[in-house]
Amino acid sequence: MSAIAVIAPETFDRESYHELCDRLAKYDHHLKVILDTYGYPPMWTRENTFETLVHIILEQQVSLASALAALNKLREKTKRLSPEAVLLLSDGEMRDCFVSRQKMGYIRGLAQAIQSEEINLEAFAKTPDEAIRKILIGLKGIGNWTIDVYLMFVLQRADIFPVGDLAAVNALKRLKGLPVATTREEILGISEAWKPYRSVACMMLWHYYLSCAGKKTAPVA
Repeated sequence: MSAIAVIAPETFDRESYHELCDRLAKYDHHLKVILDTYGYPPMWTRENTFETLVHIILEQQVSLASALAALNKLREKTKRLSPEAVLLLSDGEMRDCFVSRQKMGYIRGLAQAIQSEEINLEAFAKTPDEAIRKILIGLKGIGNWTIDVYLMFVLQRADIFPVGDLAAVNALKRLKGLPVATTREEILGISEAWKPYRSVACMMLWHYYLSCAGKKTAPVA
């Protein structure tokens, strides 16, 4: 068990966020450098809605700007981005919103699952992480990265590390001076030291990544 693996809530909130950042920095001097240099990271949050999950799907393997452009087009087209409204759109209408054929299927599958009450987003607020993962992973196009982002940004679950997120992984490698070939297993091993607050540590890594964008930075000694 790590030095900071004390009894902790399953979630974090705005009242506890800075305290948890400070606690992580106390035990990891690399994270402390992030706070000392760039300040506290934003606490990124999103509402627990169908639209939010559509947004996360759109963000898969494209730039954040491209995903937001597609989301805004869908909003304009539907007026209210609901499962019912999405299911009324034709392929052509979705293409006009910059949605690829592949993601059309993912978004429609999600819409049908919510409409049929196979998925209840409100109930997820009180559902354990792994139970949510088991439900969502059954939907085509929703993998672990999408679920990790949903758990962290929407439900504020405290102990998620999205090992499939390139920004977080690359920030970690840069911060700690790790080889490019560092494996997934090694990355997860490093993240174990941040339990049970890996989500907060990841937000610190994203903050570092965005703050260093376009800059040549040396690893922290």
